[in-house]
Amino acid sequence: MSLRFGIIGVGNIGSAHAKALHEGKVEGAVLHAVCDIDPAKRAWAEENFPEAKVYADSETFFAESGADAVILSVPHYFHPPYAIKGFEAGMNVLTEKPAGVQASAVKSMNEAAKASGKVFGIMFNQRTDPMYTEIRRLVQTEAIGKPLRLMWEVTTWFRTQEYYDSGSWRATWSGEGGGVLMNQAPHQLDLMQWIFGLPQSVRAECHVGKYHTIEVEDEATLYCTYQNGATAIFHTSTGEEHGVNRLEIVGTEGRIVAEDRILTVYNKKEKVSRVPYPDRGGQHVGILNNFAEAIRSGSPLLAPGYEGINETEICDAAYLSAWTDTAATIPTDTALFNKLLSERQSESSCKTSETPESFDGEYKARWSNM
Repeated sequence: MSLRFGIIGVGNIGSAHAKALHEGKVEGAVLHAVCDIDPAKRAWAEENFPEAKVYADSETFFAESGADAVILSVPHYFHPPYAIKGFEAGMNVLTEKPAGVQASAVKSMNEAAKASGKVFGIMFNQRTDPMYTEIRRLVQTEAIGKPLRLMWEVTTWFRTQEYYDSGSWRATWSGEGGGVLMNQAPHQLDLMQWIFGLPQSVRAECHVGKYHTIEVEDEATLYCTYQNGATAIFHTSTGEEHGVNRLEIVGTEGRIVAEDRILTVYNKKEKVSRVPYPDRGGQHVGILNNFAEAIRSGSPLLAPGYEGINETEICDAAYLSAWTDTAATIPTDTALFNKLLSERQSESSCKTSETPESFDGEYKARWSNM
């Protein structure tokens, strides 16, 4: 019997997940139900997915849908509470990134997942990319010796003002919980900790509205320190129309550089190797298939939901550092972070949406230059 998948939120990314399930791209799984508070999105779902039940609110979805698994494609603050409701309803849960805005909420989500015994995944689809898988292998096997430093410049997240105006929740402290670090960069922040480990402390500069009329950061630079003495610099923005994505990792015995989909390895013991990686792996559909297989057979997840807290900790530490003008340790001071975030939420004003969000069922080529 096929696994019955439900999706809460059929906007930009949720509609694409729904279409993948509808078209049979996820083995042993079917689209069983969708839920969205937007009447236009419900109407679109009813027209395009006649086999699926359609719900207008999450409470009814959790109580009546009977789904085996739920995909959460809703604004960031809703990931932890909806995941907890899913576990309480006996569902397996796959959440979109980030795991949440506040590490304290993510911890509660992880505890609920553990108590439920259900499969818990997160949509860190870049873990399916063979180039990053190989970089991780090289670092963790110490093929370039002991890790010394990492530098990642990723400015290929260019966004127009129209993008930010496409949803009232976007680029606000009350609606999204942050800017480029919270929305676009979670993929790289996850990869950074997946490959290089979780830093001990973060010192950050977050530039608010440098390129756009928004109340959150559209450029950030992080300086991370690690318990083993290694360091990392991470820089990202949504304001450079012709951005770059360059990852460099230096070890005691060599160096790795990934740029323009070419992985170059400099090693004292071997000749320089340059390997192109045109194949990006399974991406979103790869995570969906891996999640479904984990439910069916108990096979390992590529992106366990429990690991989402690592990226959230880095992001929260960066914000806390910028707000207090000092280095922030990991785990973060959740009480202080929540207090300072609450202050920003109280002053936040969601925008009036002028350009509707797309929900055409297509995965956008946002990593075309990655």
